[in-house]
Amino acid sequence: MRDDDKDQKIMDWYQCYSSDIYRFILMMIGDHEQAKDLTHDTFLKAYQSLSTFKNETSNKNWLYRIARNVTIDYKRKKKPLLFVLDTFISTQHTNCPEKITQLGENEEQLYRALTKLKRSYRDVIILRKMNELTIRETANVLNWSENKVKVTLRRALIVLKKQLEEEGYEHESN
Repeated sequence: MRDDDKDQKIMDWYQCYSSDIYRFILMMIGDHEQAKDLTHDTFLKAYQSLSTFKNETSNKNWLYRIARNVTIDYKRKKKPLLFVLDTFISTQHTNCPEKITQLGENEEQLYRALTKLKRSYRDVIILRKMNELTIRETANVLNWSENKVKVTLRRALIVLKKQLEEEGYEHESN
């Protein structure tokens, strides 16, 4: 593929998917400025890896997978101990309280509850329920089977509901 074609393809993808990728990363790390940087890193990595893209998944799913890996690498390098804790147990930290206060009360409670879930639960909830990917798309991004996505999502939602209830969140249903 010619460089001009690669440039155009990445620019087109950026126009179509950058907001979704940004929101996905933001939900993973909670820092607006860093999420912007990692979004750009995602598209840079996509540009560099475009020759390896085999169209086995959609463009969007491929970008989500890159974004997830870029974010995990960032977290691993920035705070290796927190990364290990995040992988094996729930974390109790919030990355940027001043940014979270800008969110509405419900979003703040949801974000705080999400940060306390293990990473696999957080990832599947963000991809399926917030970014509205299909089960198949989520499986492709996470490199899981579709059944694993279903089971993990079911478990994650139960744990998230329990976490929200423990924090005093009451959902108003109209």
